[in-house]
Amino acid sequence: MALSISVVVLLAIVVFLLVQKSGLKTGHAVLCMLLGFYLSSSSFGPTIRQLTTSITGMISSFKL
Repeated sequence: MALSISVVVLLAIVVFLLVQKSGLKTGHAVLCMLLGFYLSSSSFGPTIRQLTTSITGMISSFKL
């Protein structure tokens, strides 16, 4: 059975857990989120998207 989950949802869960359990401050999480928005709109955005697409493709090609 294949489970498909959005990377955004997965990262949101990770950030939520870090805020709740590991003591990550909410302000730091917001700053990281803003950095992500600005980074995605920069010239590095397409390169990062291509890298994450190739990594997820590589992971999904593994057989258990």
